[in-house]
Amino acid sequence: MHERTWQKSSFCGEGDSCVHVATATETIHLAESSDPTGAILTATPAAFEALLSTLKKETRA
Repeated sequence: MHERTWQKSSFCGEGDSCVHVATATETIHLAESSDPTGAILTATPAAFEALLSTLKKETRA
């Protein structure tokens, strides 16, 4: 398994509870920085795009 390169969300600022994202060839991985040994969610790019689209709609509502 390849080592993942994690990127911190630009919306986190300096807080401890941030979303980190890592990409692989056909998947996107999400993890919470406050629990680095916790669950890692894995999604396809299409599912991740749908999640972001839904979250953006909810934010505007």
